[in-house]
Amino acid sequence: MLTTVLNFAQRVAEISLLGGIEIASVALIVYYIFAKTRAPVIIAGLFPNLNLSYRSSLGKINTIRSDLLVTLRSSNEPKVQNSVAHGIGTQNMLELTPQSGQKPFKRLFDWGVVFPYLAQVVRSEKFEYRQVTEIVHNDVVLKHAIKQAAELTLREQRYAKNGHRLLTRSASGDQAAAEEEDEKQGISYQAILHKQEQRAISILKDMGSTLNNGLLAFTSWILYKLLPCFLSGVVTNTKQIEMLKTATEKSPGTPLIFVPLHRSHLDYIMVTWILTNNDIRSPLVAAGNNLQIPVFGGLLRGLGAFFIKRKIDPVEGKKDVLYRAALHLYLTHALKQGHNVEFFIEGGRTRTGKPCMPKGGILSVIVNAFMDGSIPDALLVPVSVNYERLVDGNFVREQKGEKKIPESFSKAISGIWKALRSNYGLMRIDFNEPYSIRELVNSYNKIAREDGNMAKVYKPAARTLQHNQSTSSLYGTDVVCEEHRNLIESISRQVVFDCAAATSVMSTNALAFLLLTRYRNGAEEQILAAALDDLRNSLYGCKDIGFSGESSQILAYACDLLGSGLVTRTRDENGRLVIRAVSSVESFIELAYYSNMLTPHFALSSILLTTFHALLSEVENKNEAKVSRKKLMDNALENCQIYRYEFILNKPTQVLESLLYKHLDDLLISGCIRAEQLDVEVENAEESKRLARSLAADCLDDDAEDDYLHVANGDSDGDATQLLFASETLQQQRYICEVLAPFAWTYVTVAHSLQILHRNSMLESEFISFVINDLTGKVRRGSCLYAESISTDSVRNCLKLLEKWSVIEVCNQQGLRLISLNTLYEMSRESLNTIVKKIDAIVPKFNAGHFAEATP
Repeated sequence: MLTTVLNFAQRVAEISLLGGIEIASVALIVYYIFAKTRAPVIIAGLFPNLNLSYRSSLGKINTIRSDLLVTLRSSNEPKVQNSVAHGIGTQNMLELTPQSGQKPFKRLFDWGVVFPYLAQVVRSEKFEYRQVTEIVHNDVVLKHAIKQAAELTLREQRYAKNGHRLLTRSASGDQAAAEEEDEKQGISYQAILHKQEQRAISILKDMGSTLNNGLLAFTSWILYKLLPCFLSGVVTNTKQIEMLKTATEKSPGTPLIFVPLHRSHLDYIMVTWILTNNDIRSPLVAAGNNLQIPVFGGLLRGLGAFFIKRKIDPVEGKKDVLYRAALHLYLTHALKQGHNVEFFIEGGRTRTGKPCMPKGGILSVIVNAFMDGSIPDALLVPVSVNYERLVDGNFVREQKGEKKIPESFSKAISGIWKALRSNYGLMRIDFNEPYSIRELVNSYNKIAREDGNMAKVYKPAARTLQHNQSTSSLYGTDVVCEEHRNLIESISRQVVFDCAAATSVMSTNALAFLLLTRYRNGAEEQILAAALDDLRNSLYGCKDIGFSGESSQILAYACDLLGSGLVTRTRDENGRLVIRAVSSVESFIELAYYSNMLTPHFALSSILLTTFHALLSEVENKNEAKVSRKKLMDNALENCQIYRYEFILNKPTQVLESLLYKHLDDLLISGCIRAEQLDVEVENAEESKRLARSLAADCLDDDAEDDYLHVANGDSDGDATQLLFASETLQQQRYICEVLAPFAWTYVTVAHSLQILHRNSMLESEFISFVINDLTGKVRRGSCLYAESISTDSVRNCLKLLEKWSVIEVCNQQGLRLISLNTLYEMSRESLNTIVKKIDAIVPKFNAGHFAEATP
């Protein structure tokens, strides 16, 4: 009875708001839009309590009144599912309005029942968000930085006017003569100082956030209405939300530092939206100044964004002292004022789908704020974000070497309109367990103070960390000490590693991974469903699965989400449904974006198997081919170093060799590699040892205090064990080797392309274009099987590796990066061939060895 009354009350309220005349005019317009566009789905998302129907024929306009009759859904009626079920233990935040509805000790008729979303945003807890721009402007450190910048500018102008002559006079102490000469040349220190003061005001104005409760509430209500138009759900684990609340209650004065991996522009507001609606203080969000576009820039600023220049130093090799000081002080005072902070540790959105190498600038400021006593502590919260389908579209153009289209108002409007007319499936956000900056620093200092053999323990510094206050360096010290750099790098790499490990696998990730590693030529739906079952079983207990249900239904759903531009579903001559990737360079590059979410999980196994087969091919007698465990480990460790700028393969507190042994044990258990055994008892003993080692490693991973994996140096018997080829699992071995094959092809192509640098310097951009064109040609000719190898990101990562190895030299000339061969490799072609051979070792040889023998 009560439900009926409430239904009638809401119907009357909605009709009275519109009015009779408005209903008549709006109905005609809406009816026309319904007939011409996808508006029914959009309107259904905007007004979930409305059930609107329409007729496609305009000739039946006389029945429009009955077609647009508003009926209120029953509150307990289940929503139509347009997606597979999301992961176990998670909730769709679009359906949760904890602040709405009847509450204890409230009146019987609660307006929150009728307007749940409005009640949610109005009743959510409001916080005081203090503005820090004025505080920074009055800081004596900033004033000192202004003077420092003015003096630097003065010296530059003196040099431009008079060269070394006046600089020498000034350095010798003849200040009066210098000032007299300045006056003659029209140089005024006071004018320069005033200009720097105005620039400081301008910097803070452009940078500062205007976070406020009013805009948070309004945007939250809009998102409740708009997000269902293009997302079937925003999924997170409510226990993780409770974990964050508990952390803030235990340490009320400690700021939370949210560190998400960056995938989409939507990331900027989604973390804020979830926190706001769960009564957690919204953070200040570091955003690139490329997002300072009309309307949207102001909106982001009001939601907490503070804008940072994409390139802090305008001139290469010359620090912008004033800007660095302003940014450093803004972050420090924001933390002191109790603000939470959110920043993307990768610096920008990933273009490949896998995590990028971290950038530690902002993290260093936060660590400094703790070390100099500005804040008692800070809690780092790694955040994992994933989409079933990326809202931003794709990064195919950039991966092919084409120039990025800059953000603009028209591009933003076009993107929003496109999004509202599309379906992007689920968005998944996971908040990982916070860890304390204080405990991290103390743990690294404890390691640094320990005595004894530390060869197998990560040591970020040789001594206890020291700190010196700074006005200019973004790292917080005038001359950044090595132990401080190591600490920041260690923390940032651990954050990225934890985020990647905790990222949930979505349905599109699984399908793309199978199509690119197992069935590049497509497969029947039944075979793919079985492969998906196998993949889900292998990931069970290792990674969170963001979907559930029958594999065949999941495949159909993922195909619909990815669209016919990436995946096709056709029937063969026998009527069986076949799923295959669209055969084009663009489709493979875009599919690789989704597949690469799983690539880091299988990276070490792929390196081990690729190395194993490369060593097997070196043995002359194929029938007696075997590899010692020690030799495999040594070569695999060398190959891991090649991927040092492509993947973070281990935490800084883990020993890479230990992880390789653990993955080797897994390969032995799965039958991908066989161990030569003398008898059954030895075999059982080795099996028990492997299981014990695996279990011990898992236990250590779960314990933060015992996160240091050690390798027993005395296990000489195990190292002498001979490893044999397992013919019965050859196909599975190939699948695993395929995981890193595209990256290997990119790297070896870069290595071969070094020949063009012989006695020749080249712009880095031109060299990258040359490599991309070479790869494109190989793909078209069929000599390279992997179109996704066409990746500017991987080319740049390989160049970083070659620079680290001192194979190439990079210099900056007027803002342009020039690369050339190091003298050794310039003079000796043999040395260059050694590098090519070293990188070639990571390329799986499917046309040689046991793989070639098995090819029909």
